Amino acid sequence: MTQNNDEKLTFFEHLAVFRQMLFRIMGVTTIFAFIIFCFKDLTFEILLAPSKSDFIFYRCVKTICGLFGIETAFKTFTVKMISTELAGQFLVHLSTTFYLALLCASPYIVYELYKFVAPALYENEKKYSVRIVLSIYGLFFLGVLLSYYVIFPVSFNFLGRYQVNECIENQINISSYFSSFVSLTFLLGLVFQLPVLSFILAKIGLLTPVVMTNYRRHAFILIMVLAALITPSDLFSMFLVGLPVFGLYELSIKIVKRNCGE
Repeated sequence: MTQNNDEKLTFFEHLAVFRQMLFRIMGVTTIFAFIIFCFKDLTFEILLAPSKSDFIFYRCVKTICGLFGIETAFKTFTVKMISTELAGQFLVHLSTTFYLALLCASPYIVYELYKFVAPALYENEKKYSVRIVLSIYGLFFLGVLLSYYVIFPVSFNFLGRYQVNECIENQINISSYFSSFVSLTFLLGLVFQLPVLSFILAKIGLLTPVVMTNYRRHAFILIMVLAALITPSDLFSMFLVGLPVFGLYELSIKIVKRNCGE
């Protein structure tokens, strides 16, 4: 199978194509950034929702616990947000706008990058690359959603209300809130790439289903240690991260068996 005619381009021609791609990506990202920046109230209403006691996760837990007559730890609470720097809120607005613009533009960014490298791929490589890209994207957003709706609310509820003494009031710096939110969400999105990583390692011969099955217990311990490092709160949060990731490990075993042989 021969490759496309794009391989006949010179180095500087490839560089020009790459530069044009970057300009298009920057243009689309800038458009998203401008829209997000203008809709400040809606943006921060969504981002600050996990810090409020009426967030959907807390309401669901309260409803479920009420059905079984169990007292829930997620009671009505109020955590005060503050900004201790003159330009603190403005810088937070800029940084969150940038991250959200990248997130919104990511489908187009992935499309442009794939279109750039696709001519150098063989047909069978294109087939696998499309699946891998879609899997990476889907798993990353699954991790983002889990972080937003479950993991971060649990962490915030525990750390935001934790007191060593009743005379000490918690006042959370807005920059601390968003840095914790972004780092936790991003790391969880990366951890959820486990099936894709397993597939790639199996394809190049560095991983087999037998090895993954034999070291299942070791993997469980490593996953729990990783979950403890990712979640800055209690054991409940650690298991909320660890158990889904271990489920992805089991899924990875099935994927490797199906696509890479026994």
